[in-house]
Amino acid sequence: MNIALIAHDNKKKLMENLCIAYRHILTKHSLYATGTTGRLVEEAANLTVHKYLAGPLGGEQQLGSQVANNDIDLVIFLRDPVSPKSYEPNINSILRLCDVHNIPLASNLATAEILLLALDRGDLDWRNVVK
Repeated sequence: MNIALIAHDNKKKLMENLCIAYRHILTKHSLYATGTTGRLVEEAANLTVHKYLAGPLGGEQQLGSQVANNDIDLVIFLRDPVSPKSYEPNINSILRLCDVHNIPLASNLATAEILLLALDRGDLDWRNVVK
């Protein structure tokens, strides 16, 4: 399955730790990420990640395009709800696209862990039928 990884600056270390902890699951799937997040995950967890531009430079839009084309099966978007972002419309568009295309989305650590465990159990295999 294709998994998108996005993390705001204050959540990048959390994304690294999540990917280290669940490396055994993530290695079985194709990973896509915004630039900086992808580089950090590759270095920290020794995972192969297809990297787009940095989020504010268009990376979130590039991933959003994949979501809109139903090419992403799961999105882990560790958001910082406290610090407002100048590119908030891009963030909201990814959330909206996940809802429109019925793509599982985790926006915090608890949900990310639940979705990764569900993915490992095969609970998200229905995504293969959708495609």
